[in-house]
Amino acid sequence: MMEQPKAECGGSQRGSALDRIDLLEAFLAVAESGSFTGGAARLGATRALVSKRVAALERMLGARLFARTTRRVGLTAEGAALLPRARRILNDFRAALDELAATRGEPRGRLRLTAPMSFAIRHLGRILADFIERFPGLELEVTLSDRFVDLIEERFDLALRIGDLPDSSLIARQLAPVRTVACAAPAYLERYGEPREPAELARHRCLHYSYLATGQRWRFFRADRVENVTVDDALVANNGDLLAAIAEAGGGIVLLPTFIVGDALRDGRLMRILKDWDTPRLALFAVWPPAGRPPIRVRALVDFLAGRFGDPPYWDEGI
Repeated sequence: MMEQPKAECGGSQRGSALDRIDLLEAFLAVAESGSFTGGAARLGATRALVSKRVAALERMLGARLFARTTRRVGLTAEGAALLPRARRILNDFRAALDELAATRGEPRGRLRLTAPMSFAIRHLGRILADFIERFPGLELEVTLSDRFVDLIEERFDLALRIGDLPDSSLIARQLAPVRTVACAAPAYLERYGEPREPAELARHRCLHYSYLATGQRWRFFRADRVENVTVDDALVANNGDLLAAIAEAGGGIVLLPTFIVGDALRDGRLMRILKDWDTPRLALFAVWPPAGRPPIRVRALVDFLAGRFGDPPYWDEGI
């Protein structure tokens, strides 16, 4: 038998506080994602359930919260007025749960993490498996993306970021250093020669990472010298694993972190070039919004990650 809508909230008078939290969660997810499908994905629920909860909230309040068309969902004036209050209510509710969990010393609830794709696929699988085994009361939601994610706007609890962090209001903790190296396949170097100075890269086929902070300029350091080389854009990609695979196939020279190319350097599929020059040293950071003391679930994951990495990190062994 199909569940009746009133079971979601019990009508305007009989719904429990927890029922109403579920309705507000559904409203907020739809409002922030811009669609019922996006809201359902954010909550890990079906679109039908999210739609039913929003409809129940509208009946409870006696007002339409969304203007629905075939192409988009937008807030009505009543929905826009409710949005900041819903955020405040849900934030207070989560904070209360965190405080209660802290008194018991055990993290609980949902933790939303975003991380760079190549790093996460290569290095987070075993760690996160062990983490959820260690803390079974947590629900972990992981989104992989190399773009800059707005933690507050997109409601992430924690992000892993690699680079030099710009000044911001976010709180950060360094987890590990990140080295970069310029390298190429032996077959490429045998065919085109090995550059001895950074300036020679301008005559080579270079494989460029499109999210590099310095754009198409690769930077090299030695003593008091700094060389900035503008590389060609014969091949540009937004994923380091793809660039590494192309380099291994002899496609060109690549500048990438050792957490991506470490294995290929160790077994000889790639060879480091310009060994007398240093390349930029970055770092892996955990970053979270500044909301006073971080929730216990965030502290638990940050401490867990820090315990698995180090200086030097394991991926630099033998390089």
